[in-house]
Amino acid sequence: MLLAALILTACGSSSNNGENPVKASGVLRVGTEGVYSPFSYHDPATGQLVGYDVDVAHAVADKLGLKVEFVETPWDAIFAALEANRFDVVANEVTINDERKQKYDLSEPYSVGEGVIVTRADDNSVKSLDDIKGKVAGETATSNWAQVARDHGARVESVEGFTQAIKLLNQGRVDLVINDSIAVYAYLAETGDKSVKIAGNTGEKSEQGFAARKNSGLLPDLNKALDELRSNGTLATISEKYLKANASGGPATPAADASESTWQLILRSLGPLAKAAITKTVPLTVISFAIGLIIALVVALARLSPNVILTNVARFYISVIRGTPLLVQLFIVFYALPELGVKIESFPAAIIAFSLNVGGYAAEIIRSAIQSIPKGQWEAAETIGLDYVGALRRIILPQASRVAVPPLSNTLISLVKDTSLASTILVTELLRQAQIIAAPKFEFFALYGTAAVYYWVICLVLSFGQGRIERRLERYVAR
Repeated sequence: MLLAALILTACGSSSNNGENPVKASGVLRVGTEGVYSPFSYHDPATGQLVGYDVDVAHAVADKLGLKVEFVETPWDAIFAALEANRFDVVANEVTINDERKQKYDLSEPYSVGEGVIVTRADDNSVKSLDDIKGKVAGETATSNWAQVARDHGARVESVEGFTQAIKLLNQGRVDLVINDSIAVYAYLAETGDKSVKIAGNTGEKSEQGFAARKNSGLLPDLNKALDELRSNGTLATISEKYLKANASGGPATPAADASESTWQLILRSLGPLAKAAITKTVPLTVISFAIGLIIALVVALARLSPNVILTNVARFYISVIRGTPLLVQLFIVFYALPELGVKIESFPAAIIAFSLNVGGYAAEIIRSAIQSIPKGQWEAAETIGLDYVGALRRIILPQASRVAVPPLSNTLISLVKDTSLASTILVTELLRQAQIIAAPKFEFFALYGTAAVYYWVICLVLSFGQGRIERRLERYVAR
């Protein structure tokens, strides 16, 4: 991929006089979570992407004379997306360390804090890192804090982000959370949560900056812009706005209570969740299932073919699809293929992965349904002059459809729920929208429960449709 980028850059040098590709495009593509309050989240009032890191990215882009295009990505996939050239830089409190410096271009820090250990308020067993051996820490899998916890003997439970980790701590599912003091102070200021406390610090300063692909050529401009923003006080102003403290990690001033109740939040979320379901979840399901059925029919017929090559190819395809996780298939289509020069946008990539997955599972359902039809039906079709295609279309498939409908309906219902995995490749479907709404208020249970009701309703509608189809297909049953 790097070679391809260098070739493209070289080919375009005559038209842009060697100008950096980002400058030439006039757009700085920024990867960020969108559910990491107060650094990157959606304003409950406007729905706009806001936060400390978001405003810093806007300010840097203004200094560089560029527009900003934000690409929301789950943290654990954010560096894979960066390497796949889905965006130019990451702005998501990326901690600067030696390991990341070797692999990525890291800017000067725009926020500075220290590592702190957060425990439940009634837990006095932890005072320092020496006390966490054998305890359970909730950390994002690829964060430097996860490694700090492991290095000191804690068992790490992987979570999607800081807010989920704090929820698990509140619920007693983990014993501690290690994170940057800035994130912790901001959380305490926003929520006024008295059930957790800062039990100690790690003794390590943490610095956060932008991350770009290695040798991106962006660092000089990014660092120059950050220096100017730091010297004119812009970074401090943004920090006070979102963190209620300066970016060097001073104590936070409690924020005013937002006073929105959980039920008010749920009611406010009904419209956005319905929109995500109608515009993303349902289309993903319908399109993927329709394409998947076509693939499944072709593969099923290949499995039944007397041609050994076709049969073995179909067997191999089914084996690969059923033998690998759907999440891995999504990641291969979206994150791995760009390394081979094939870049597919998020929604089509999800369609491709889901369709191939449905094709692998549904092929065996269709094959068994066809084989369930008595051989006498084939013989009867021949006696009235029907060829293979005609017999399939007029005699076999209508009867096989009735047998296949119940298991295929289960596949369809499973697909509805599986579309929630599309959030990992940047599709803002129903579950992702619930995360976006929950992040600023840390109300994950309420929003996940509401999303679950939407999934349930969709599945109920599909189950009702299954019954109607089965009754209509009764007329094809041989008496």
